[in-house]
Amino acid sequence: MKVLVCAFACLKDPDKRFGNGGEAVLGWNIVKQLARFHQVFVLTHWENKLVIEKALERETVQNIKFYYLDLPFFNFLQKFSGGIQFYAYLWQIKAYFFAKKLYRKIHFDAFHHVTYANDWMASFIGALLKIPYIRGPGGGAHRVPKSFLTEFSFKDHLFQYLRSLGQWLFRQDPLFILSQKRAKAILVCNRESFKAIPKKWQKKVYFFPVNGISKEDLDLLLKFEKKDNNKFKVLTAGKLLSIKGFSLAIKAFKSFSERFSNVEFEIIGDGPEFPRLKNLVLKLEIEEKVKFKNWLPRNDFLKEISFCDLFLFPSLRDGGGQVVIEAMAAGKPVICLDIAGPGFHIDNEWGIKIFPSSPQKAIQEMAKALESLYLNKNLQIQLGKKARERAKKFYHWDRLGESLFKIYREVLKI
Repeated sequence: MKVLVCAFACLKDPDKRFGNGGEAVLGWNIVKQLARFHQVFVLTHWENKLVIEKALERETVQNIKFYYLDLPFFNFLQKFSGGIQFYAYLWQIKAYFFAKKLYRKIHFDAFHHVTYANDWMASFIGALLKIPYIRGPGGGAHRVPKSFLTEFSFKDHLFQYLRSLGQWLFRQDPLFILSQKRAKAILVCNRESFKAIPKKWQKKVYFFPVNGISKEDLDLLLKFEKKDNNKFKVLTAGKLLSIKGFSLAIKAFKSFSERFSNVEFEIIGDGPEFPRLKNLVLKLEIEEKVKFKNWLPRNDFLKEISFCDLFLFPSLRDGGGQVVIEAMAAGKPVICLDIAGPGFHIDNEWGIKIFPSSPQKAIQEMAKALESLYLNKNLQIQLGKKARERAKKFYHWDRLGESLFKIYREVLKI
């Protein structure tokens, strides 16, 4: 088939973890997987051109042609928090008119809107170009549980409210409604996104993760072994934002560390919450057991995951959570809240999920989970082994590509 793909975000530098890196990794890997089975024509933002061309020099990737589109007059939007979403929405207008002209030359068999595939944003091409349309995977409906907003500053609390209001408004967009109606398949990455879709469209919804792991990463992780320094090491990572819940993790570790002396907690990442988190560590008097590290190049980060005993991910609003998949691939049990992406990734067979009833309860349950794995080495090993098996069988990008091909075959009757 000839498949037109809209991937606004596609292949940023893997060592630049933040920004829209997760979307870019998703866009690149979905495009590569589609190209295993079809001819793929990709519309992407012009800023991705250099890194994509360098990647194509390193990798042999066939059946893909990229088209780079810019929207320079609106570049100022990308400087504001949340502005990138408005920019991407407007960029789609240009992408639609470009796609319409391109369709006259190349009669595409299908269109796939990959990034951004937020479950509240319209797809102009999906709504207006009269060819079969597939959307996703994506998310967006997940929200911070109300009881946890007490942990937020007024500014962050206000932003969460405006985010929810903005999503509601975008869902009333006639083009969003039309694109959802026209979609042959809607791929979502968590339960919250599924529930946000009207029942009349839920029959064409498929659960599909926005995160995966490559064969190269799986092989690399096998080379690393945990250092035996008689320390029980808890690791967490991500951009230091209030929505990531790191303050909850620090408080849970404080409770846990009061009972055991040979434990340490490492937090990898950077962001605006760092001063507050650092002060919290000092206030709790656990600075000797808690270490902060700036974000690391990817291979170094994977090594750090391999050196820990378990991965603690307390995020309150994460559609996916790539670090969770990486921890699973490293054979580490994951403790997380049963919310959105992490709640979708983790099962009791390979990790521990905690229901987010309230901040205090979550802190207590996380501390109990840390203690249970500390005291039960066999359970820790068992969960870690099953976590790696799950990563290999379900999250390997090639397996995800094959699953996507099955969806195409089912909905497009190929």
